[in-house]
Amino acid sequence: MLMSSRTILTVLLISLLAGCGQEGKDDAQDLVSNSPARVTSAEEIDGMSIYQLTSSWKTQTGDEIELKDLNGEVLVVVMIYTSCQSACPRLVADMKGIESKISSSAPKGVRYVLVSIDPAHDTPERLRQFGIENEMTDSKWLFLQGTEESVREFANVLAVRYTQISPIDFSHSNIISVFDQHGVMRHQQEGLQVDYQETVKTALALTGAGPNNN
Repeated sequence: MLMSSRTILTVLLISLLAGCGQEGKDDAQDLVSNSPARVTSAEEIDGMSIYQLTSSWKTQTGDEIELKDLNGEVLVVVMIYTSCQSACPRLVADMKGIESKISSSAPKGVRYVLVSIDPAHDTPERLRQFGIENEMTDSKWLFLQGTEESVREFANVLAVRYTQISPIDFSHSNIISVFDQHGVMRHQQEGLQVDYQETVKTALALTGAGPNNN
């Protein structure tokens, strides 16, 4: 199922900031289904943005950043873990395919962000090595390690579910999200090795390199 709704992010951010986290795509969709669609004003952008989250993250180079440091860039985001042997390699392949399609038309202005759901094991050094192994070493690729709390918070915003099923294995949603330059969610795709044409189209439209997709 493909989603392109700002409302999902609005509902989840309001819930998080109120101390009432919503976990799971089904719950988010139930809430959204009762909310009338409307045009979002410029004044509301900050309240919908992931840049409202104040958690700190470490990159694959060991630098410490906040999400708001990515302001001004279109973000294509996925949550994975490096020891995954099933879904994650296919998600990584999708991210590389998306990057290839976008970069052919818009070589700048898009950052590809991979957030680890296993911060205990996915250290900056491990994330850096994972990037090397997968030929994702260009500066457009960003790997993030957070705390257990910040990862869970971010997953809630993306409506990504994950559960640790063994010391080294997780069950998790397979979702790739697109955020605009203000950190507002503009599109999601769910599934493995799906047709990511709409994801590419959305990102290109946001950079001004493609037709408007909204």
